[in-house]
Amino acid sequence: MSTQHPTAWRIVSRLISTISGLCSGASSVEKKMVVDDVQEFINMSYDDEDAFSHNQIFVSAGAAAALVMLLGSPIRGNKVCAEEAIELFLHPLDSGMETIESHAHSVSIILEFCKLLWNKRSKEDPLYIACLNTLEKMLKTIQVAHMDDAQRKFVIQGLSLLVSELGSKVTEGLHSYMNSRQIAAFLGDVRDFIALLIPLCDVIECVFGEMDLLPIRLTDLLPCYIVELETLHAIFVEMLGKIDECLKKMEIAVGRSRTKKFSLRSVWEQYLFILKALNTLSELYEGAEENVMSVLRSRQVALNTLILWSRRSDDHSWILKHKDLTSSESRRHLTMMLLPELKDEYGGMFEMLIDREQILAASFEYIRKADAEDLLGGRLFLQFKNEEATGPGVLREWFCSVCQAICNPHSALFVACPDDNRRFFPNPASDVNPLHLEYFHFCGRVIALSLVYKVQVGILFDRTFFLQLAGATISLEDVRHADPFFYSSCKKILEMDTDLLDSDALGLTFVRDIEMLGSRTTVELCPGGNGIALNSNNRESFVNLLIQDRFVNSVSRQVKKFAEGFSEILCDASLLAFFFRSLEHEDLDRMLHGSDRAICVKDWKAHTKYNGWKETDSHIIWFWKIVGGMSDEQRRVLLFFWTAVKYLPVDGFGGLQSPLYIHKSHNSDELPSAHTCFHRLCLPLYKSKAGMQRSLQIITQEHLSCSFGME
Repeated sequence: MSTQHPTAWRIVSRLISTISGLCSGASSVEKKMVVDDVQEFINMSYDDEDAFSHNQIFVSAGAAAALVMLLGSPIRGNKVCAEEAIELFLHPLDSGMETIESHAHSVSIILEFCKLLWNKRSKEDPLYIACLNTLEKMLKTIQVAHMDDAQRKFVIQGLSLLVSELGSKVTEGLHSYMNSRQIAAFLGDVRDFIALLIPLCDVIECVFGEMDLLPIRLTDLLPCYIVELETLHAIFVEMLGKIDECLKKMEIAVGRSRTKKFSLRSVWEQYLFILKALNTLSELYEGAEENVMSVLRSRQVALNTLILWSRRSDDHSWILKHKDLTSSESRRHLTMMLLPELKDEYGGMFEMLIDREQILAASFEYIRKADAEDLLGGRLFLQFKNEEATGPGVLREWFCSVCQAICNPHSALFVACPDDNRRFFPNPASDVNPLHLEYFHFCGRVIALSLVYKVQVGILFDRTFFLQLAGATISLEDVRHADPFFYSSCKKILEMDTDLLDSDALGLTFVRDIEMLGSRTTVELCPGGNGIALNSNNRESFVNLLIQDRFVNSVSRQVKKFAEGFSEILCDASLLAFFFRSLEHEDLDRMLHGSDRAICVKDWKAHTKYNGWKETDSHIIWFWKIVGGMSDEQRRVLLFFWTAVKYLPVDGFGGLQSPLYIHKSHNSDELPSAHTCFHRLCLPLYKSKAGMQRSLQIITQEHLSCSFGME
């Protein structure tokens, strides 16, 4: 009664006494008393403002250890009683009154159960897994700000012990030879290690960050955390060395194998999660980040292989912050997973009926009025007026056609780069259309949707536009292709003789003349710019202000609206700049435009299957000989007729979402037909190679292949 929390001590003492009696086999003790005492303790703790102290009493007095001891008791019924009591802590209030504060208080008990069960029982035990999942949930829910110093200290000390033990098991498991049972245990260890390491690092970062002690120097550790942080650092060093060895072995194994089936792939896939954990841990210790980067730089082959194996459910966006370590294919793979996944094609549909003659205006009306949820809630379903064809093939054609219309000079939305007519940037004079900003919002949505549907639309964006979407600064070299004359003029100013420039020979001030739609205006590049003469001291500032006004200020509203539309499809506006920063400009080119290489007939043939035909049939031999003799433009027209794919992905036919098929048609007098939805070409049973060639020549005339008769 003399203690600070007498009620808590009374309940805990009674609980331990009851458990002791049950373990000794005393017949007079009722198992129900254990559950009742636990429930009373939980209710009392939730009603008291000092719940954390109560839970500390529960742990330090040995009540949690007593329950785990009861769990292992051989006496009948004791295990069930212990499980029921422990599970009360996992779901303390069925009334739904759990709060962040309640999680912060009870995390100490759950953490104690995790440590005890780790040492006493199998890690595959459902109760251990339930405790670990609850602990992970609580740590995700609790903000470090809701913890006081005592709670933070307990979490650091308690979690460090468990994380270190898990880390040691993960390091032990990093070897090449495992049976199925060892693999399963290893996967579980990796999962648990990462689940607990992340919140541990958050608490450590908060504690040491508040004291301005990050990154942590091992020579300056606080006395109360020396053991925990030195042990954690030792785990980091050992695990990093081991993963380096494993990645090297993996590179050798993958390089030797001609097949993509690897017996250890399930183990190798965990390496990326381990690297993520090591990267998180490295941010705490002085010099540790460079150690991780050194390993990643030396093992880029393995790293990029692992990235390409990663799935949408995996969060490996941390790698994109080190994009210099990744290949273009890896970056595209990771950023594509930032986009939403296409819903099941049998779900809802967003239907559009489009007039080809008014494709931009008609598409604009549909897309602008739709909620982003409607565009992403089901598959886009499109049909052109007075045409029967529907399906993915028509949708692919629409994406290409509407994007070409967006960039058409008559639309006044984008202008082409003088040096490369395939590249476009926003038109500063787009306001000739009173709805121009709504159109840019529409453009952002359409471009993002084309990426979601993995359609190469055949357009490219200028570097200045790409950099603005990425939130990056535009330099003089970045504008070289957007405006060669502007670039050349600025270059001359920067390289001009100092004396000549200071003599005011150019007669320039900090203003820019703008000619738009036949009228000429002058704008100041900075306040009072009309009175600031250009000289050798301010020329760099002059050029930078010119670039800012010419390529940023003049189109800022258009870029903002495009970004808003794109973000709505991305589903998270905060990811927009990260999405584009994670790519190189050339990566976006490959995603939007696809391959510039000539179509490879060998690759085409390798990705084609047959129905009713065999590869050795004379008609199939004729077909490929005829295709081999076509020009690249004719092959593209044939491919478009067959699949509605106008631009191949960068990795060729292997990048298409399905293989191509040639089906046998028994009508020898007809032209070939196509079901673009299924990438299916129906090839008639021609009487001669010459007859087949005449038919293929007819359909490879572009004016006949711009729409579809079948889907």
